[in-house]
Amino acid sequence: MTAADWHYPINSVFNAGATLLPDGTTLLLCRVEDRRGLSHLSAARSANGVDNWKIDSQPTLFPDPDHYPEELWGIEDPRITFVPELKKYAVAYTAYTRDGPGVSLAFTEDFHHFERYGIIMSPEDKDAALLPHRIDGNWALIHRPVSAPRVHMWISYSPDLHHWGNHRMMLESRLGAWWDANKIGLSPPPIETPQGWLVIYHGVRQTAAGSIYRLGLALFDLNSPDQCIKRGDEWVFAPQEQYEVRGDVDNVVFPCGYTIAPNGDTLNLYYGAADTSIALATGSIREMLEWLDEHS
Repeated sequence: MTAADWHYPINSVFNAGATLLPDGTTLLLCRVEDRRGLSHLSAARSANGVDNWKIDSQPTLFPDPDHYPEELWGIEDPRITFVPELKKYAVAYTAYTRDGPGVSLAFTEDFHHFERYGIIMSPEDKDAALLPHRIDGNWALIHRPVSAPRVHMWISYSPDLHHWGNHRMMLESRLGAWWDANKIGLSPPPIETPQGWLVIYHGVRQTAAGSIYRLGLALFDLNSPDQCIKRGDEWVFAPQEQYEVRGDVDNVVFPCGYTIAPNGDTLNLYYGAADTSIALATGSIREMLEWLDEHS
């Protein structure tokens, strides 16, 4: 999908959260950047998750700075988690505040009406997703606070989804010349497998020609998700096609969502390409876990 698919003038569309609805429809909650440079979220639906997308004619979730001042400069990069205990979808998204990006949370049952919880992680913080069930009685949120010069992935816990604490570093950015040195962050929400939480994360390589956003894999303990079991040494997915290499921001592949086929293995990974379009890649969860066995 590109800006040309939208019903109203926009600059670009990218970084979409994803989920399967009960009737099997794939829903993407797309980051849409308007011609001011500010973002909102629009839903797109497809029966097969590949084509014939039906896009909401108006923004689905629009910034509301009158009631939520942290949304002053737009909302971005949603990650969707269905929470069985609440029978609702949790949408963790970035709210662009006067002091930089922070993490906000909203819940919905139908992607038409949303209950906003407001900022839950103060700026600067982003790249967040809620785990689908409690860990030792508490909700768990993966996020990426900024603590220059290096940026790592963290996990925090809450008894009520409003008050967060027990902050723990989950995955550290490496030092030196690695593909994921100095700056990493969560990409789509973790995938729960019998072996552990399979995490697709992004690493940012700084070069003389600019940044390169690539994807790697790591596996975390199911009951203690701050404990890393395995981490791949190499990246597994990188900008290669022309629409990934050239755009508003060159050399970026950035997934915020996926769906899993009925076979429990085939993954549809929806990603922003060069901050200009939304693209689709498919893969196998089993093969990703096997790859981690060989390359961690």
